[in-house]
Formats: sequence, C-alpha cells, structure tokens
Amino acid sequence: MPGRRHRGTAVRPGTPSRIVVVDASAAGLSAVEGLRREGYTGRLTLIGEEAHLPYDRPPLSKQLLSGAWEADRLQLRPSDAIEDLDLDLRLGTPAVALDTTTAEAVLSDGDRVPYDALVVATGTRARRLRGTEGMGGVHVLRTLEDAFALREELAAKPRLVVVGGGFIGAEAAGVARGLGCEVTLVTDTAQPMGDALGDDLGAMLRAVHIEHGVRVETGVLVDQVLAADGRATGVRLVGGRTITADTVLVGIGAQPNVEWLAGSGIPVSGGVLCDATLHAGSGVWAAGDVAAWPHPHTAEPVRVEHRTNAAEQGLAVARNVLAGPAHAIPFESVPYVWTDQYDLKIQIYGRTRDADEIRIVEGGIADRRLIALYGRHGRVCAAVGVNMARALRGYRAQVADAAQLEARSAA
Repeated sequence: MPGRRHRGTAVRPGTPSRIVVVDASAAGLSAVEGLRREGYTGRLTLIGEEAHLPYDRPPLSKQLLSGAWEADRLQLRPSDAIEDLDLDLRLGTPAVALDTTTAEAVLSDGDRVPYDALVVATGTRARRLRGTEGMGGVHVLRTLEDAFALREELAAKPRLVVVGGGFIGAEAAGVARGLGCEVTLVTDTAQPMGDALGDDLGAMLRAVHIEHGVRVETGVLVDQVLAADGRATGVRLVGGRTITADTVLVGIGAQPNVEWLAGSGIPVSGGVLCDATLHAGSGVWAAGDVAAWPHPHTAEPVRVEHRTNAAEQGLAVARNVLAGPAHAIPFESVPYVWTDQYDLKIQIYGRTRDADEIRIVEGGIADRRLIALYGRHGRVCAAVGVNMARALRGYRAQVADAAQLEARSAA
C-alpha cells in the first residue's frame, strides 16, 4: 500500500508530513486509525514484526486455544478497512534500530523509513525460562503461532505443567483442563493471580481450579525444565521435587520490546519512558504495553499491559502527535482488564497491585459473586468484580477519582 495522500487532500501546515508507527499491534492500529479519524492526510507508515494484519491477543489463551475460534475472528479489522486507511504497510519486517539524528526507522531488510513523528507501539514479548530455548514441548503464549503450536499439542491430551499463575497461566490451565488434559499449575505466589487479586480472592480462584481437576502448587519456584532427547519431560521445583510433564507452558510475564531503541537516545527503563502526554522526546511517542508514563496521582512511572489501555493510548497519542508536544494533553485513564475462567468472569478497574487494603462491598466469596474495592493510603485505587459486571461499572468513578475508601462500620 503506497503512502499516497489520504482522500486526496493536503496536509495541514505545521502537521508532520510523515508519521511512522511501530508496530502493527492493537496500540499501533489504534494510533493509525486515530490519526486518520483526526483528519491526518499525510504519509502514514505502519511497521509490523509479524506478517499478520493486527489481531487481538486476549483470545489467544481462551477462545483460540480452546478451538472455539479460529484466527480470522481475532483480526481487529477486515482487510478492506485496513486498505481504506491508505497505509504504507510493512508487515513481517520489524524495526531493528532508530536513528533520531536522521529521523529514520531502520528495518530488518535494511530499508530506512524517514519520519517527522514516530510512535513506538512494540509491546512486550513472553519471558522464557533459562535453558528452554529450542526445547521441544516447551511453550509460551504471546502470538498466533504460539497459540496454534500449543493447541496442537493439547489435542493429544498431554500431561501439562503450567509455570506461572497470572492471567495467561490461569486461563490456559482452565482451557487445557476443559480439553481433557492432566494439568498442574505451579506459581510462586501464595495463590493463583494472588498478586492481582490478593490472597482471599486468589484462594477462591484456586478452589475453582481444584474443583475442575487442576493440581495447584503455590508458593514454589521452578528450578529447571527437565528434558530427554531434546524434549521436556517435566519440571524440577526449588527444593528438588519433580513433576512429570509431556508439555510445559511458561507464563511468567512479559518484557518490553525496547532493545531496538539502543543508541537512539530515547530513554528506556522497564519500557519507553514518556512524559504525561506519552512523548518520549525527539519526535518519538509511545503507546500500549511498552509505554511507561507518570501515574497521575503518584507521579511514579507505570506501564499497563492491558488491551483496553493499548487502544486508549493509541488514540491519545494520535491526537497529541497532531497537536505537537507544546499542546499535547496528559493521558489519563482507568485501566481495565478481565479474565474468563470456567464460569467466572473477573473484571478489574484500576491498579490492584498498588493496594494496601481490600474490602468486599457487595456479595461474597462464598457465592463467588462479589465486588471488592482496593485501597491505597485510604484512597480507592481499584475495583474488582466477580460475576457482577453491571454493578461493577458503578464503581469505576471511585477509581477514576481516587475516592476516599470509607471506614469500616463498627461490628
């Protein structure tokens, strides 16, 4: 798709004539759509590491892994909608360097793409356990190819060990159990998703997994993935105990894709360091999982790995790129994420990991239907709902306003 003028109109004076967005992620797609929606008519390049058109990642560990969906349902926009954006589309050719002196993105094929403004939307990649590179039967779950490879193995109903009890690990464990696999979930936290939900709600989730036949090992670290003839045979825990496995899924978090920015002068530390408007300097902006920006209440750098945040930041960056750094608006949002496990829909507004107090305000754990407020220094920092989607929306404003967490009434 050549970079012709969108809809045949002229670029407004003072607007960048060449904008480059790296990568074709949810945040990247949101940015290019936002730019066109705001009336940008200049050359717009979208660079993608993967050969696929932008697709949604949350279903990888749920609907796609289970076989309920195929890849076409994950595509964020149909091909004709992407065509209508009039992009210089570079799929399957990742950016490998950024030259801020000449204002060019350097691609893996040696091409150099000039820009007046550039958006970094390169997201994250799955962390791997040391020594498992190239080992058969060991999987991560971040891309379409990852999901299809794991799905193919799960079809044989192997003994599966899931390393990591976060969103990916817990969701995949539930899906695998539903497919008839023998599943062991190993996590170093006290409860599955305990770092996101707290111990009480984490214990509820653990009980649900156990009821469905998942063996859950908590508070333990995996020391090594064991192998024979180049293929995984199990894991050894710290302390020496072993768990036999035919297949191992590693879900121990993600790390930002920032290595390609080395030597560019763009500040990176646990992500691309931005100001409150998501500007990183030198005409470079960031959006999505890779962006680290100051928290509006604490000023501490935060990075959010959630699908809705990626879309919101892409749109915000689009507006700010066109406004320019001097007129850009600080990004403020309430992070939102959800997980579906068995008959539980767990939804989270805000940042639960900042909490020093958790209070159930509606429902209860016994019914597995509740709303909990999470507080930090006496202020609401998050709200979590379990099977109470409609009621939870009413608490979003308290999270956005960092409302005072009301004192408990006397017993």
